[in-house]
Amino acid sequence: MAVQLVLIGLPQSGKTTVFNALTGADAPTGGFSDLESEPNLATVKVPDPRLDVLTRMFNPRRTVPAEVQYYDVAGLAKGIHERGLSGRLLSYLSQASALVHVVRAFDDPAVPHPEGSVDPLRDIETMNMELAFADLAVIEKRLQRIASMIPKLRGSEREAHEREQAVLQRLHQALTDGTPIRAVPLEPDEEKLLRGFGFLTAKPLLILLNLGEEQLGAAAEALLSATVERFSGPHVAVDALPGKLEAELAQLSPEEAEQFMSELGIREPGRNRVIRTSYALLGLISFFTVGEDEVRAWTIRRGMTAVEAAGAIHSDLQQGFIRAEVVSYDDLVATGGLAEARRAGLLRLEGKHYVVQDGDILHILFNV
Repeated sequence: MAVQLVLIGLPQSGKTTVFNALTGADAPTGGFSDLESEPNLATVKVPDPRLDVLTRMFNPRRTVPAEVQYYDVAGLAKGIHERGLSGRLLSYLSQASALVHVVRAFDDPAVPHPEGSVDPLRDIETMNMELAFADLAVIEKRLQRIASMIPKLRGSEREAHEREQAVLQRLHQALTDGTPIRAVPLEPDEEKLLRGFGFLTAKPLLILLNLGEEQLGAAAEALLSATVERFSGPHVAVDALPGKLEAELAQLSPEEAEQFMSELGIREPGRNRVIRTSYALLGLISFFTVGEDEVRAWTIRRGMTAVEAAGAIHSDLQQGFIRAEVVSYDDLVATGGLAEARRAGLLRLEGKHYVVQDGDILHILFNV
């Protein structure tokens, strides 16, 4: 399952520094001046301590973590909606699984803020408005098109366009009132109807505060609390990361990074938490397959069934699905192995309608 998270931010937000922190890349941090520029792209392994435990248990030839992709696109300046988003940039944003809004919280006299002062809550509001205006422009253009078509249509085709018109009018009103599309209740058929638009405010959003080193501790907690209080909502997560510090940490060897974190009293890199937050924000979970050849984490959406999970591995497994042998991660670790879990009655057989749980270990039985 391709999982693409696009980093967005206002100028001088430190967006590319955060990209480097999350991915271990070394992309130039001068910023994009051309909205048609190719984005920075990196594929990142999702940190999962459970995978480490399973690897020690089964000693496989290889271990394969779940992955997500981060795109670092050109910065979005205030008022960009008036000029319009470029075709290439809009394409990356529209196709994103989720958006990560990097918000400047650090104060650096050498890098002046375009607004003259650092105010994270103001900048979040600005970006929210820019995304809403971009969606409104798409909706208004489509409504104009529908209005010109409806008088020429008859029967079911006319009814379909009238239904689309009604949904878009409802979304237009919501955006005008300051409500993002992700917070508008929609029926399954309405969600399907809107899928091709790629609305930006419909996407899950991670608000990521880019902290300075001086803000760690109580100052960060206070800012996080204020941000959550003002901007929390459906499919919105808030986190914080000292981008510059984490980018430096990402360039160190594992031994140097361990020593550096020990000196700072850090148990694990903040990037690990942010990557896991990105993964969870999308409603994704991992199930595992284990054995001597390979231990692998597979990505599926929460609520998927055993037969759908089989399809994530290979279409043949889904087509010929018979049943799945399932044991939870906790039960496997507690008993010490698959044979022990079987003897304890904890390795069970499930049918195609079983809803896979996060951390399940699956063995698919199939016949093609």
